Amino acid sequence: MPSDFPENDVEESERRTPLPKFQLLSVYLIQFAEPVTALCIYPFVNQLVRETGITKGDDRRTGYYAGIIESAFFAAESLTVVQWGYLSDRYGRRPILLIAPLGLGCAMFAFGMSMTFWPLVVARCFQGIFNGNIGVSKSILAEMTDHTNRADAYAVMPFVWSIGQTTGPLIGGVLSNAAQRWPSTLGRILYLRTHPYFLPCAVAGVMTFITFVIAYLGLKETLPSLVAESKLKKTSSFSTGANEETPLLEHANNSEPRQAPQFREVLVAPILLTIMSLAFLSFIDMCNFTLLPLMWSTSIPLGGLGLDPMRIGTALGVFGLINASVQVRIMGPVLRRFGARRIFRVSFSSLLFSLAFFPLMKYFAQRVGRVDGIVIGLMVAQLTSQMLLYFAYGTIHVLVVENIPEGVPIGMTNGLAQMVGSGIRSIAPTFASSLFSVSLQRNLAGGNLVYYILIAITVVAIHGTGLLPPEKFRDKRRAQATT
Repeated sequence: MPSDFPENDVEESERRTPLPKFQLLSVYLIQFAEPVTALCIYPFVNQLVRETGITKGDDRRTGYYAGIIESAFFAAESLTVVQWGYLSDRYGRRPILLIAPLGLGCAMFAFGMSMTFWPLVVARCFQGIFNGNIGVSKSILAEMTDHTNRADAYAVMPFVWSIGQTTGPLIGGVLSNAAQRWPSTLGRILYLRTHPYFLPCAVAGVMTFITFVIAYLGLKETLPSLVAESKLKKTSSFSTGANEETPLLEHANNSEPRQAPQFREVLVAPILLTIMSLAFLSFIDMCNFTLLPLMWSTSIPLGGLGLDPMRIGTALGVFGLINASVQVRIMGPVLRRFGARRIFRVSFSSLLFSLAFFPLMKYFAQRVGRVDGIVIGLMVAQLTSQMLLYFAYGTIHVLVVENIPEGVPIGMTNGLAQMVGSGIRSIAPTFASSLFSVSLQRNLAGGNLVYYILIAITVVAIHGTGLLPPEKFRDKRRAQATT
């Protein structure tokens, strides 16, 4: 009896190439550093902004300045990501990737040591610069996989992000103000009393240094031109006799040098359409993630939930643990079963539900003047809806790689995608937090205008995902199965 899903029969009968596990671990750890360093400040950044004195005691202005700090990371990342990709296409993936953890660790220490507003912004910019080569990690991931195992390798990326999203807020929420929380032990350290947010930043910085050591030991070069040169040198060194050695050396000497990749090569329709969907995803998701701790930490009379950094960090951490478990168990099989394009469109839609819960939580919290069981239930429902969203991130990066035409430089393509995503994410926090503040100050739509605008943008973005091109390899297997 013929199968209802011929492409799945072909895929199951096709043997999957084994994945290089230690090599993948090094790449995942580098990717892990981005959410940890980007998100560990979120539980305490609003309180930190207030303590710098920049708001002059007006809590309604907190969103403006917190948004600047949050946006600085992604703005700096977006301005450097294409350059990192270009350098990796010329000089190799490994050296470019190894630079990141060293600089990132130093930048995290600098952020924790800063006590005034603008030094915080500068330190945050350096964090973004050294995270700018995150696109290179996606290039090296694509080069060490093929169409038989790429779904499994990329399926781990949302898991890595979830673990990072768990670890970052937990570090920030639990370790901030450590001297006050544990006065008999950490409270004896004067520096922690004068710099209450140094400890979480230092812990995140040490984690990036450990990542560097592991990556230095486990990361191998994957740039095809450099790999070919390395194999040629090894072959020539083992060959004996002039007749065997001379042709190889002549080939190496006569081979053309690596050409500098041209930016216009990546400006083709399949890539641009995919990156457009990535841009919408990055913008709306980052707005949503910015609003979550901001709304949760704002007092109930002003339209929030009045939660402290400890509770916010714990809630986000528990969500991240559960989400990571879900992602790693089902992402790969679901991706192979239904395809990246279909999963992306469905998972993107979950943003509508997450955004809709904000005005509902505000209404019920203000009705009773506290966070009761109904509000907690809405918080859980909001975080649950975001689990589906993480499927979108794993699938969109698969779509980017699968839609790269033959001969187009993969490093620059991933760099462009990362630049657009980071650039959009640099705008999103300021946009969301500023619109949040304006909505409250002027009572626009009952203080809910920010949520309604984002819901409208999400509807437009979901409609735009229909323009995504079909998946190249999946279509090829379907054609083979029907012949």
